Amino acid sequence: MSTGRSEIRAGVGDWAIAVGVAAALLVTGLSGNSATNLDLLGYALLTGGGLALAARRQAPVATLAVTGLCAVGHQAAGFDVPAVAYLFAVYTAVRAGHRRITVAASVIMLAALPLAALASGLHDTGEAFAQARGALELAWLIAAGAAGEALRQAERRAEEAERTREETARRRADEGRLHIARELHDSLTHQISIIKVQAEVAVHVARKRGEHVPEALLAIQQAGREATRELRATLEALRGDDTAPPRGLDDVLEPVEGARTTGLHTTLTIGGQRHDVPAAVDRTGYRIVQESLTNIVRHANAATASVRIDYRPDTLAIRIDDDGKATPGTAPVSGVGLLGMRERVSALGGSLRAEPRGKGGFTVQAELPVDRTS
Repeated sequence: MSTGRSEIRAGVGDWAIAVGVAAALLVTGLSGNSATNLDLLGYALLTGGGLALAARRQAPVATLAVTGLCAVGHQAAGFDVPAVAYLFAVYTAVRAGHRRITVAASVIMLAALPLAALASGLHDTGEAFAQARGALELAWLIAAGAAGEALRQAERRAEEAERTREETARRRADEGRLHIARELHDSLTHQISIIKVQAEVAVHVARKRGEHVPEALLAIQQAGREATRELRATLEALRGDDTAPPRGLDDVLEPVEGARTTGLHTTLTIGGQRHDVPAAVDRTGYRIVQESLTNIVRHANAATASVRIDYRPDTLAIRIDDDGKATPGTAPVSGVGLLGMRERVSALGGSLRAEPRGKGGFTVQAELPVDRTS
């Protein structure tokens, strides 16, 4: 909205300048000694040269050409009127970065204006006057070009300063996120390490005594190890020094086995002709399976779960079903895990369905496009 208003104001200003310059040229021509020689062509050239400035922002080179031709034309027609419109055009063209074209056009103008004036008989009073007039015209052209170049350099410096500020702010934000990640890593890793160590000690003591190790305790032990590894991998990724390969579909058996250790009867089926998929699709597929099984174990109160991965020619299809407490009449709670899955899938241009099944339980179905030509 603000950009549109600025463009409107700039357009109105350009037209105001164009009309003002055209009026000044006409008044100067009418008040000159050659007023008796004014005709329709003279009016047209004086007015056209001024009004051409209305398009100086959109077409600076074209405006430079039009104003220059009009200036030479009204000199040849007998009008001793300064090329004010051309000076405005020089300023605008240099400001827009067309320096070489402006210099070339101005050289031609400096040569053409005296010839046009001599051809019309305006200045036949001597060589000294012609030289003085040429020096004055050159001085005005240099001044107009210098003003345009100065403003162009000022605008460039302002843009560079703005870009530098944005880059500094972005870098500080990245440093802040990395600091937060480190703090979270240190605090969470400490707490999870305590849980993991206690679970491992309990498992060790139970086995040493020959006692049965509860499945829940084994699940805590495994979850602690996995959580520690994930936190370390996340921090290394943020630091940019991750040397371990990220988890992908080749590791999908790990979350399946982890779910089984909790007592959830979990099956894994892989269909289709297995082929390589892009790294982002590979990681996202693993995360969908991992997050879905984690949600089932935590919230679904299910006895069984099934994971199916289908490799299709241009799509990777993933489906996770459970027989938990979800019913068709209950709306799914969009937690952080589900939201993260949707964002990952959406970023890849895929689709995700997460909803209760008609016969009870919950289903997660994802389709990720695979571009095998890239």
